[in-house]
Amino acid sequence: MNKKVYVGMSADLIHPGHLNIINEARKLGEVTIGLLTDKAIASYKRLPFLTYDQRKIIIENIKGVYKVIPQETLDYVENLKMLKPDYVVHGDDWKKGVQSQTRQRVIDTLAEWGGELVEVEYTKGISSTQLNMGMKEIGTTPEIRMQRLKRLLEVKPLVRLIEAHNGLTGLIVENLKIEKDGVPKEFDGMWLSSLTDSTAKGKPDIEAVDVTARMQTLNDIVEVTTKPIIYDGDTGGRAEHFVFTVKTLERLGVSAVIIEDKIGLKKNSLFGTDVEQSQDTPENFSIKISAGKRSQITKDFMIIARVESLILGKGVDDALLRAKAYIEAGADGIMIHSKEKSPEEILKFCEGYKKFESKVPLVAVPSSYNVITEKELIEAGVNIVIYANQLLRSAYPAMLETAKSILENERSFEADNKMMPINEILNLIPGGK
Repeated sequence: MNKKVYVGMSADLIHPGHLNIINEARKLGEVTIGLLTDKAIASYKRLPFLTYDQRKIIIENIKGVYKVIPQETLDYVENLKMLKPDYVVHGDDWKKGVQSQTRQRVIDTLAEWGGELVEVEYTKGISSTQLNMGMKEIGTTPEIRMQRLKRLLEVKPLVRLIEAHNGLTGLIVENLKIEKDGVPKEFDGMWLSSLTDSTAKGKPDIEAVDVTARMQTLNDIVEVTTKPIIYDGDTGGRAEHFVFTVKTLERLGVSAVIIEDKIGLKKNSLFGTDVEQSQDTPENFSIKISAGKRSQITKDFMIIARVESLILGKGVDDALLRAKAYIEAGADGIMIHSKEKSPEEILKFCEGYKKFESKVPLVAVPSSYNVITEKELIEAGVNIVIYANQLLRSAYPAMLETAKSILENERSFEADNKMMPINEILNLIPGGK
């Protein structure tokens, strides 16, 4: 009787290393591939380029593979106890780092029935990191970028976005990674804020920067990034005009637009009731949402309705009433906004929102109530968090300080420790050497 062999892999970018492991595994017996789901992969690194179904088709057609089953978590134990394989085959590159604990659990589980872990020598000259970098250099298509937000929402407990207002900040969002407690962390996408776009152009946040100018900023970011983008659509303008904005954003590969239920000259929401601001009726705003949904071509583009009731002092009940109406009108998401320092009213809204029979992804923007943690947002039922203006706000004081130093000292030497070395600038942008 054939021995049973289990191989767990993500198999996003297939390379000779994968084929070598499968070839070694088939020498031992009948090979079952435990293909990690998108959710399992996203729990410890970036979302895979290919979907689970696409990766499954590829693996099923590799010589020596008997069958492919989903591995729902990074941990192997559930599948191992179900199959009780004689062997588990894996590369020898998981003895350290985030997968070392997973490896030990495999060894302990196999010991229950006398199974054996076989580790294949890492294939030299192959680097998944380099392959990923190569994919980023190639870029992406509007369709793939657009679809990415919905894929992230399906597999991550919280999708994390931060504002980008030019190509340079787009590169920061695209490339920044840290490791915390052995787990890589990064931003999942970009928020193209009207506030930071306007401010970077030296103009007030009153929709003075028209759609054409904002499309130039968007184009600058799109050219150097691959991650999904949510566009700040302010009020969306007239319903008749909003449909054209939707078509333009969709064509460029933007994943979603957020529009707020206010009318008249736009004033930034964080002014609250300190300035005159008017809220649209739920009926009129619902018409705008429905018009936008009818105008889109793909099923992947999202229109997210931003509820301003808390900003304007109308309370949680009014916000919930409007959220329900906007969902019925076809909104793909709800953004709830607040200018309070405490997250109390946001959390109260979330509690009411959990009771809705029909729900869509919930978006929070903790600019004022920034004491709240991502873990608390997840527990409250929030699906997307947007850090809406922090990059621009941190850049301005740094630039101001450097400019002051040059004026005071009549040279730039004293400011050197506040600046990047010029060689790092040259290496920062791909192709700059």
